[in-house]
Amino acid sequence: MVVAILFWILGFIVFNGIGVINWNFLTTAPTDGMTGGGIFPAIVGTLCLIAGSSIVAFPLGIFSAIYTSEYADNNGWFVKFIRIMTNNLGSIPSIIFGLFGMALFVNTLGFGDSIIAGSLTLGLLTLPLVIRTTEEALKAVPDTFRIGSLALGATKLQTVYKIILPSAFPNIITGLILAIGRVSGETAPILFTVAAYFLPKLPQSLSDQVMALPYHLYVIATSGTDLEATRPIAYGTALVLIMIVLLMNLLASFIRKKLKKQYD
Repeated sequence: MVVAILFWILGFIVFNGIGVINWNFLTTAPTDGMTGGGIFPAIVGTLCLIAGSSIVAFPLGIFSAIYTSEYADNNGWFVKFIRIMTNNLGSIPSIIFGLFGMALFVNTLGFGDSIIAGSLTLGLLTLPLVIRTTEEALKAVPDTFRIGSLALGATKLQTVYKIILPSAFPNIITGLILAIGRVSGETAPILFTVAAYFLPKLPQSLSDQVMALPYHLYVIATSGTDLEATRPIAYGTALVLIMIVLLMNLLASFIRKKLKKQYD
């Protein structure tokens, strides 16, 4: 039933959106009040936000998980407190992150509506997911790996860096891709921090606003100048967004298989 529902949704999007997918649609900017042209600036903006939020969330999340899993006392109050706060952070609605990002990064720190503000906000949004999935990946590594490494004279840092992380990395990749998938589809956080209604040019710096596929899809589906004319474009935008997430998942699966063969 789950597979049937998935294919029904994908089939509906493909059937309604495939007609507008062409080279011009993928490589040009919107025109005629977004009733024509393409979505290239929105694609570039989405990729910029994915890259920016990954730079923020991945190192911080992985290092946090290493600390709580490998260094801290798992039965101590501090680690329990961190995990409770991480779970609470992960359950906060995304629009709250958007308001927080606007208050802190846009207004207080003076970044304005920019790629920096949007990336930091999305990085905080995905941080709990990265931490928890990385923790689970580290816990899945057998303790015999740790004991054997330490028994042979390796330091704790060497054990983590050369034994545990390589063994856990294929599973860590899964969590990172889940985080990327969430970032690519979020609208509320970027609405307040970075997304532009109509900006038919590419960003020149990290302080620029950008168009993004989720917000562009929302705009042309709900408040465009001609909803009937933009409906096929909306389906095409949704299809492109799904294709980006699918390609990233395929790339992650390829990397995971390569790493698993290397360390098995």
